[in-house]
Amino acid sequence: MAGSLSSRGADATKSTGELSQLWEIISNPWHPETNPTGYVSLGVAENMLMHNELRDFINSKSLVDPHGKALTYGDGPSGSKPLLNALSAFLTRHLKPVTPIEPDHLVVTNGVTTTLEHTAWALTNPGEGILLGRPYYRGFLPDLQLRTGAKVVPVSFGTTDPCGPDCVPHYEAALLASNRAGVPIRALLLCHPHNPLGRCYTRPTLIALMALCQKYAIHLVSDEIYALSTWENPTPPSPTMDAEPAPTSPPFESILSIPPTDIIAPHLLHTLWGLSKDFGANGVRLATLISQANPAFLAACRAPALFSSPSSLAENAALALLGDAVFVDGYIAENRRRLGAAYADAVGLLERHGIEYMPGANAGFFLWVRLGGKGGGKDGAHGAERELQARLLAKRVFLVPGESVGAEEGGWFRMVFSQPRELVEEGLRRVRESEDSGEKTNVSIHDSDAPANFPMDLMGESHYPYLPCPCMSQIPNPASPSHPPTKPANLMSQKSRM
Repeated sequence: MAGSLSSRGADATKSTGELSQLWEIISNPWHPETNPTGYVSLGVAENMLMHNELRDFINSKSLVDPHGKALTYGDGPSGSKPLLNALSAFLTRHLKPVTPIEPDHLVVTNGVTTTLEHTAWALTNPGEGILLGRPYYRGFLPDLQLRTGAKVVPVSFGTTDPCGPDCVPHYEAALLASNRAGVPIRALLLCHPHNPLGRCYTRPTLIALMALCQKYAIHLVSDEIYALSTWENPTPPSPTMDAEPAPTSPPFESILSIPPTDIIAPHLLHTLWGLSKDFGANGVRLATLISQANPAFLAACRAPALFSSPSSLAENAALALLGDAVFVDGYIAENRRRLGAAYADAVGLLERHGIEYMPGANAGFFLWVRLGGKGGGKDGAHGAERELQARLLAKRVFLVPGESVGAEEGGWFRMVFSQPRELVEEGLRRVRESEDSGEKTNVSIHDSDAPANFPMDLMGESHYPYLPCPCMSQIPNPASPSHPPTKPANLMSQKSRM
């Protein structure tokens, strides 16, 4: 039957059944009393720490106005006038842009996923490239490529800190290699703060990347969906670590807060933000594109807005939330406190179980952990990582394997810690059991109780013909001879705080 579809449709069918397995995990959550055999998910980027507070706030509001405007098309598909006013004021206050954000700088959508797709669609022609540093958020691949025809061009860093200023030559080398290979680069995408590393780019790094984009007249897109989910790291690097310096924890600074004068033409700068992460509201589905000096780009992104309009109920929930500065300020402060405490708890549990992790995180919901020991995946080998992932799923615990997020070294997994402590504790108990079982048996990927045919998110294997597997681009390796990506970056090879 797939033969009756377009090539796009036929390709898309290959992922449908596989992705349903991910939803099977999400829809069968562990509970110590009501579902003790369910899955413990430490892999989905959700913040559950403030759900009660947000639920109670939204439930206290009326989402349908007295005149019933919420039951109409309202002010159009790219954001109501009251919401645009509230968003511009909120983002100006919290992102601290050089130029205040105005309502006409914004396009509202039903999530940053859609905003990313609009951005790729408006900035690239089919076959043109977008630079993306490794490791990366796995969802960027379909967001940017699936329906637009754009190509993600991964950037390898070898021993260089991907969040520090020395990363810039690697981006330039990747850009030049891609251009030579016939995939012209049109944009560079940052996830700032970084998913999965949980760190912020330093100000000098942002300035250098802005200058690089100006040099080659490409767009710089900063996905700042975790902008307000930063927290003070309460656990300094352990003195038992290797002599190599641990990754630093610079504070978050929005790219909009850096004066672009003499660095980059403002029309090349674009920022994305949404409710999902900073407010623990993945299901509300509301986000915005910010572009302060490129009305043509905004007009292009408004053109398909009928396909991406948030519901009026989501808009009114966001309007009530963002318009209450007292509640928002208290919410953000308490969320940051809880994230810091949850991070410290998770680190303590990792150390108790002897699990390695990368220190230095201070943003987002993530710990970058190394499982299976140092012999399990050196020099980019991911076979042992896949076998361990099969054992993890057999124990009904889910983390995101590094291969699926473009990790340059095998054995790393993304762990989400913004969960109730008892869930994290149960998950890490199962992780430890999975590691121990590997010392006794040689388990293949399919020798488990987990569902078969996992998507790339679970098993690290891509089934999208147009989304090659993580070392993924068919463009020649973009690293320059002076920056060979043959060894894991220092921050990837740090000893854990045991």
